[in-house]
Amino acid sequence: MEVVAELALQNNSMNNKISVKNLNVFFGDKHVLKNINLDITPNKILAVIGPAGSGKTTFLRCLNRLNDLDPEMKFTGEILFDGKNIYQGINPVELRRRVGMIFALPIPLPMSIFENIVYGPKLAGITNKKELNGIVEKSLKDAFLWDEVKDRLNDPAMKLSGGQQQRLCIARALALKPDIILMDEPCSGLDPISTAKIEEAMRQLKKEYMIIIVTNNTKQAARVGDYTAFFLMGELIESNETGKIFTSPNDKRTEDYISGRFG
Repeated sequence: MEVVAELALQNNSMNNKISVKNLNVFFGDKHVLKNINLDITPNKILAVIGPAGSGKTTFLRCLNRLNDLDPEMKFTGEILFDGKNIYQGINPVELRRRVGMIFALPIPLPMSIFENIVYGPKLAGITNKKELNGIVEKSLKDAFLWDEVKDRLNDPAMKLSGGQQQRLCIARALALKPDIILMDEPCSGLDPISTAKIEEAMRQLKKEYMIIIVTNNTKQAARVGDYTAFFLMGELIESNETGKIFTSPNDKRTEDYISGRFG
């Protein structure tokens, strides 16, 4: 069943940061994503929900072409970023700088907190110490981590707690000044306090960025999502404003999943 999910506040395609059109993804003979159509506007949080195996992470990885790293991946359709097809004329490395990815398991680099943040900017050619210091401070503040680490920036990042490491990874992505932040289960395995800090960071960050989060926690989707998209067995069943999805979904399968009848 084809579902066209319109997430724009207005029916003007120019408002869309990302437009996914008739996207199909295959890994070998396995049809993982089936005719996905989705328009997403900036400065909002889109929560992607659905049971395991529904294609959520594959969808997320399509948006910065991480799936390209699998030689068995094939696709049809288009993904437009600011109106440009990401598979035509956009360098994948530049795309991944503009579309940052936060994974479920935080992976700090084996170096200091400071060097973790400046690693990307240095590769991009920034060498001015004052500029790098400013990037570190702003990135850590935006990730709600500055007050906890500002006096120990030279300490090894691996000494941070799990929740702090995840926020460090968010800060590291922010240091590259992306347009979009993708988060794949960023709070899985974290304690409630760390989860709350990351969720608060997301609410603040959406003022400057588009955020797309994959979560298996429907309560988290309800807390942070401006919009929610429900995937099932590779199909986008429906998507809408989060309040509508959770109170009066259009499809019974959505209601059954949210209410815990399956998944």
